[in-house]
Amino acid sequence: MALKGARVLLVERELKFKDRVRGEFLVPWGTAEAKQLGVLDLLDDRVAHEVPWVDFYSEQSLMVRREMPATTPQGLPCTSFFHPEMQEVLIASAESAGAHVRRGASVANVRPGSPARVTINDQGQSEELSGRLVVGADGRSSTVRSACGFAQQRDPEDRMIAGILLDNVSAREDTGHIFINSRLGQTAAVFPQGNGRVRAYFCYGGGQARHQGTADVAHFIDACKSDGAHAAFFDGAVAAGPLAAFSAAQTWVEHPYRDGVTLIGDAAAASDPSWGQGLALTLRDVRVLADHLRAAEDWDAAAHAYALEHDRYIHVMHMVDNWYTQFYLATGPAADERRARAMPLIGENPMRQPDHMFSGPEMPFSEEVRKIFFAEEDATSAGATWAS
Repeated sequence: MALKGARVLLVERELKFKDRVRGEFLVPWGTAEAKQLGVLDLLDDRVAHEVPWVDFYSEQSLMVRREMPATTPQGLPCTSFFHPEMQEVLIASAESAGAHVRRGASVANVRPGSPARVTINDQGQSEELSGRLVVGADGRSSTVRSACGFAQQRDPEDRMIAGILLDNVSAREDTGHIFINSRLGQTAAVFPQGNGRVRAYFCYGGGQARHQGTADVAHFIDACKSDGAHAAFFDGAVAAGPLAAFSAAQTWVEHPYRDGVTLIGDAAAASDPSWGQGLALTLRDVRVLADHLRAAEDWDAAAHAYALEHDRYIHVMHMVDNWYTQFYLATGPAADERRARAMPLIGENPMRQPDHMFSGPEMPFSEEVRKIFFAEEDATSAGATWAS
């Protein structure tokens, strides 16, 4: 927006970015969003690590080794990076593009209106500013969302995700590793960042104890192994950041715009991190909002158009994430029977499985697609859901 001549103020609370457990893995459709936004080259030059392959395991059995550039419509790899380094690169880029950046400042209040008003606390001083548009990109616990009265909806709190940054891990550095243990309703993932560093995650039922803090690192690694993660990966591994766990429940705001204030990223909708869509969705929000703003003089109409489009693709990804959770992580006789019926068919024809996770929300989406995935009707009328 600054490059197009808009006056942009970016308010950033943190003076120095630090490691917190969050998404650091972009699926191919997210890599494409970064490319369209013009930030992929910045990341590639400084912090990004290409991951062209993803291996999928059922416990310890390798089921699929997939080359992402050859099997997605984007023709791109997955991308990983260390989040604090990415933040420094992008905030410096925003400043060099002409945005005014205030770090160490916090937003105390936002009032919708024409214009919307923001109260900022900076070095003990309070200041009220107005703007043509206020964009809340302040995460799951969004101050902007709560101050402006956006109603947040939430799925049941029945899943948790824990994560940690590890060094000295011997996993292949061109490959993401996803281990699904349907018997226990759990998943583990190991995503390389280069030079022996990985971000590891463990996703599990919400009734279990949290994996949190230094004393729990060995327990976390044992839990990943119990899902099928290769024990050899972790020989000599050391923690390079905090271990933390949080709810994996999806949250969302319907139509995240009103009266000069809009929400993007996790402030607008936080997907279940078990399926790795959060970063891609955030980049999609940025691109769609910016495209509408740059194409219109009427920013109120442009922001409404963004919100309508946001509702559409969030709904698609929300439903498909739920399909994956129900198919792979539900436990009990009915779930076992469904997998026993569907998995051999998916083995014969992987295109029976929806590929929104890697190829994005424009992939075919309908009740028919769900039925084919769950082997509830014949697949002949479905068409392909993977790129050929």
